[in-house]
Amino acid sequence: MDLEKFTLGEGQTPLLRSRHIGPAAGLDHLYFKLETVNPTGSYKDRFAAAAITDMLAKGKNRVVTCSSGNAGSALAAYSAAAGMSCQVVVFSGAPENKLKQMLAYGAEIWKIRDFGADPDITRDTFRHLKQIGAASGAQLQISSYQFNPVSMQGVEAIGRELVDQSALLQRPLDHVFSCAGGGGLLLAVVRGLETALQQKKITRLPAIHCVQPAGNNTIAGPLRAGADRAQSCQSTTEIGGLQVASVLDGDEVIFACRKTGGAGYLVEDETVYEVQSQLARQEGIFCEPAAAVSLAGVLQATNEGKIQREETVVCLITGTGFKDQPSIDRMLASRTCPVITLAEFIDQTS
Repeated sequence: MDLEKFTLGEGQTPLLRSRHIGPAAGLDHLYFKLETVNPTGSYKDRFAAAAITDMLAKGKNRVVTCSSGNAGSALAAYSAAAGMSCQVVVFSGAPENKLKQMLAYGAEIWKIRDFGADPDITRDTFRHLKQIGAASGAQLQISSYQFNPVSMQGVEAIGRELVDQSALLQRPLDHVFSCAGGGGLLLAVVRGLETALQQKKITRLPAIHCVQPAGNNTIAGPLRAGADRAQSCQSTTEIGGLQVASVLDGDEVIFACRKTGGAGYLVEDETVYEVQSQLARQEGIFCEPAAAVSLAGVLQATNEGKIQREETVVCLITGTGFKDQPSIDRMLASRTCPVITLAEFIDQTS
């Protein structure tokens, strides 16, 4: 087996220009980075590829992880392909479809009450996970620089890809908006962009903005208020994947965003669901609620006059809509698909 890089074909995801939402908001150059097209439907496949590559090189054969859904699904898939076992502790609010995806790949799952929402339970769970992950043949894989800086390097490719794609557009990047739970994704994008800066592929960093649900205000609020450190909280948001009550990479994210001129934005759950529906009906992008958080932040920033019409703005669309069945049901609450006869179909369409 090739140990240089274990892959299922992740990465090199498209950058799609907004056809309707951007122009309607007064933005001529709004783009969506579609991480939905990765093998298991989210950007976490980049993390999983790097994680499994590292474990194979070390002779490890058992993945131990915790997840709100996407990381667990990605690691379960890549573990299965590599012939490894995968054990996942999931956050209490993890959508059922994500759990089914993990189970389909053969993962073993534990769902712990209040894990992810309660900072004390979350801290104690992490402590026990470290013990399990230290066993012979095992390795703890959590998509955070605090736990797995080597595996997180796989996510940094997003930043480098954005630079290459903006060069093809012949437009410099001005703003990048990302959702945040623990903050690892946002920090990885910054580091990927910094690599491009060091290689002189760009002359400056774009402003990197952190967007969170108001019910999980660990990073965006402190960043917006001028604080230097993130804060733990009692998570109340329903947005799956972003129910991360602990700080994790939050302090580094605040520093990284601030040095690029970025800001923090807090958005309400109801707004996120509305934006998720907008993306589907106006752009043809079917994403999970967490993926719509970045665009909700863009629209808020635009309303506050923080973005100019001619600037190039990128939203990270982190995961596919098929991962969150309740949000699909919510989106389609007023729509049905009744069974009718051929005669009725002809009558209705003639």
